[in-house]
Amino acid sequence: MRGNHGGGVYGRLIDNHPLANITFILVLVAGLFAYLTMPRAQDPEINFNWVSIMTSLPGASAEDVERELTGPLEDAIKQVKDIRFVSSSSREGMSSILVRFEEVSERQFDKRVNDLRREIQNKAAAELPPDATDPMVLEITSSNGFPTAVMVLHGSGGERLRRAGFVLKKELEGLSGVDQVIAAGLDDPQLQVDFDPARLAAAGLSPIALSDSVAAWFQNTLGGRVRVEDREWLVRLEGKTPDPEALAQVAVVTPQGRVAVDEVAAVVRGSERANQLVSYGGQPAVMFSITKQPDANTLQLVERLQQFAADRNMLLAAQGVQLALIDDQTHATRHAIGVMESNALFGLAAVLLMCWIFLGSRLALLVALGVPFSLAGTFIAAELIGSTLNLTVLLGVVIALGMLVDDAVVVVEAIYYRLQRGDEPHAAVIGGVREVGLPVLAAVLTTIAAFLPLMLLPGILGSFMFIVPFVVTVGLLISLFEAFWILPTHILALKVRPAQRRTRAQVLRERFTHWLRVKYARALVGVLRRPRLGVAVLVMVMAGAGGAVGGGWVKMEFFAFDSMRLFYVSVDMPPGVTPERSLAAAERAAEVLARTIDPAELRSITPYAGLKFTDTEPVYGDQYAQVLVSLTPRNGDMRDTGELIAELRPLIEALDGEARYSFMEIKGGPPTAKPVSVKVKSDDYAVLRAAADAVMAEVAGLPGVRDLTDDDVAGRNEMRLVLNREKLARAGVGAHEVSRLLRLYGEGEIVATTRDAGEKVEVVVRARAEPFADVTELLQRPVPLPAGGSVQLGDLVDHELRLSKGYIRHYQLTRAITVEAELERSEIDTLEANNRLKAAWERLQPQYPGVELDFSGELEDIQESLDSMGRLFLLGLGLIYLILAAQFRSYWQPFIILVTVPLAFTGVVLGLLVSGNPLSLYTLYGVIALTGIAVNSAIVLIDAANERRAAGMSVQHAAIYAARRRVVPILITSTTTIGGLFSLAIGLGGKSLMWGPVAASIVWGLGFSTVLTLFAVPLVYRMAMQRGQAG
Repeated sequence: MRGNHGGGVYGRLIDNHPLANITFILVLVAGLFAYLTMPRAQDPEINFNWVSIMTSLPGASAEDVERELTGPLEDAIKQVKDIRFVSSSSREGMSSILVRFEEVSERQFDKRVNDLRREIQNKAAAELPPDATDPMVLEITSSNGFPTAVMVLHGSGGERLRRAGFVLKKELEGLSGVDQVIAAGLDDPQLQVDFDPARLAAAGLSPIALSDSVAAWFQNTLGGRVRVEDREWLVRLEGKTPDPEALAQVAVVTPQGRVAVDEVAAVVRGSERANQLVSYGGQPAVMFSITKQPDANTLQLVERLQQFAADRNMLLAAQGVQLALIDDQTHATRHAIGVMESNALFGLAAVLLMCWIFLGSRLALLVALGVPFSLAGTFIAAELIGSTLNLTVLLGVVIALGMLVDDAVVVVEAIYYRLQRGDEPHAAVIGGVREVGLPVLAAVLTTIAAFLPLMLLPGILGSFMFIVPFVVTVGLLISLFEAFWILPTHILALKVRPAQRRTRAQVLRERFTHWLRVKYARALVGVLRRPRLGVAVLVMVMAGAGGAVGGGWVKMEFFAFDSMRLFYVSVDMPPGVTPERSLAAAERAAEVLARTIDPAELRSITPYAGLKFTDTEPVYGDQYAQVLVSLTPRNGDMRDTGELIAELRPLIEALDGEARYSFMEIKGGPPTAKPVSVKVKSDDYAVLRAAADAVMAEVAGLPGVRDLTDDDVAGRNEMRLVLNREKLARAGVGAHEVSRLLRLYGEGEIVATTRDAGEKVEVVVRARAEPFADVTELLQRPVPLPAGGSVQLGDLVDHELRLSKGYIRHYQLTRAITVEAELERSEIDTLEANNRLKAAWERLQPQYPGVELDFSGELEDIQESLDSMGRLFLLGLGLIYLILAAQFRSYWQPFIILVTVPLAFTGVVLGLLVSGNPLSLYTLYGVIALTGIAVNSAIVLIDAANERRAAGMSVQHAAIYAARRRVVPILITSTTTIGGLFSLAIGLGGKSLMWGPVAASIVWGLGFSTVLTLFAVPLVYRMAMQRGQAG
């Protein structure tokens, strides 16, 4: 080396201390700023490629909705490309369609959604009935798929509560970060003209004439401009008024003279018939479910909502109502982020401790400086791609923690080794970097190669996990940059020299590492003397691990999630009940829950009727009710949500009455359907129902099945009327008049609208509500005849009484019934359960011609993830092989290194057996991460052995020498990685069901595979090389 100016460009770069230090500080400051300002959320922001289309048609039966709304809209959807599946449900008054697109790019997806909106709008304009609402098209993402917070406005009921609810909903929608506010129990206001049919007939008026008169009076006419000399005036005729008194005085012309409306009808200000009812603390209430915008900070949004409630409650107290926040995701988010942050800190401390034990305080400090630098760079990158600070980002950080120091450790060790030999600092730095530069680069690139394919994972899981490999890859690249530039600069700037007088700690450290090398070398020589036994033991251990997985000793549970502190009790009532009865059933369940759950664990209980939330969409209908139970954050020895539900289930199911109860637990992570979700498809309803019953019987026979349901529910009773042409002709009455009269005698006609204080108010004309003993009494209503007199409605129509359908499901545009169930995973796993059902169906299929089964649900996503994981794993191995072949310039040596891959898997399986964790998709993640890490140790070993052989050593001696020389750096890098993840694996800083197993699988796997690698790689190397020489 030529003194200070040696090493060309690189030499000049590491001599430029200010440049390195300024870069270091800038990255740290920018990274800290990014970390503090990134929006906090529990899960990453994902677009599921799902679009929901909701359309309503008041008063229609499920069959009407299928024919008039769902059918035409499904025809429109057929025109759109890249659709994966279409699932629709038609129920009373409501059509909802869920469209899931293929995995397409964001631009392509936006284009397809615009195509879909256009087709739907065109179809709505051309074919949908005039009474139908405009179809509402909504993209479902992880932000709006589930409410971020739920608020309740409760107090004295009536108009005061309704009006306050309307005002608050508008104000909540205006808060920054709020995407949507869904209000349950908030009914629109109406001016209701309820006529008395007898008085109307006595006055010689037909209901149609009354309705037309009200409509004629209740409108504003614009006369336009009138010129008066040299000025212009506007002339307006104003008839609209929100005042019921003014409407009551309107005159209606009859054959006998004029009659005021209030002589034949009562005019009142009311609200539409309640579709949903909510109760809170025994008082009527309005419930607001609030979803956030994609880039909003969950924690800040909920703080704003709490502040909003506190500010408004002072004003609301005078009106006798109060606003309460009954559930939000912040505790879960804060707790989850807290668990990850505390584990990251523990991890960092463990990494520093390991460095200190092996390297001493000065070198440990130099190595440790690389960690905040790499993390700061990673946070800058995450901020640039628009990520929130969520659990997956932090998981990436925790996995990367131990690996970030690996390259620095090897570089420092090489430089320090030269300084100890007495090299001049500049020459030691350049020589050290030159010696280990390529192996370190190869080691980092192989780790990146293992993680890179995970970025390509398709499906919801892929989007959900994308950020983990991204964070690890960026972190490693930045740490490489730091190890090759900033670290050597620091060594030169701080003038690190081997101490002239060795401290006691240093003497102990050197003794310890020497002892370790000697013991290890002896053990290794013992193994190399008995190569056949060594190989046999290796093969047996690997075979044992494979057998443990195949033989079912390791539990399989593909999606293992942390429970949220929230669950629902769903109530299904018989069709035709009123919402009041459904609410009463939900309140009975709520009383049991309030009595049983410990007050310290309970945050709030809110029963409501008229709607229930399911895994994918809200379902509306009078016969549905639900109890939302929010729990306090878990601490100490509190039970988790699943255990609590297990205790409550028998108590709730023991409630007698007509209601059916089931539980829905809400978990974190990407959304999944039920483990058993079978869609039975056929357009022939009788065959479809029989096949669905057969499938349900099979599911019921599986072990560990609970919450078994199907979605084919009967509707309420209906009276179907058909116009009789002859009778109409004889009476001289038009079909249109009969249709209008039926409407007026039923729910009424909306004849006009106005606005009052920002709210839309409808004017409804209808017959006074009278309780009927029998539905056919409606047929006794009078129909006025043109020539005077009247006939009964029943004289003009034919009627039949029947049971309507409550719910009609289509899947892929074919009628379907979905059979769903939960599984007790300890008794049977998802794949096994579905395989048994498939086998049973092959036996049953011949009895049900034309019926198809579709096994989607959790299984579809598992299959998609597994299929691609296998391919991506091979891609990763291919990349690793390529990098190794380039480094070692050999076809065979990379295979010796790839022996560590099955060793890594073996380590993970042993770890799962010891810890009792299930093998989940996340544990497989750990295996892939481990592949890259485990390969690193082998690279360093073989690189050193090749060097010795090039210097003329025999294969046996080269293997032993290399192993001795490299055992310390290998142990440092493995123990730092283990140290970084150890806290998360055993739950020191708080447990996580989802991320704990990933950490545990890497910790155990790396522990076992490092020990195996230290013996297996020299053994395989020696055997392969000697055979090569012999050959």
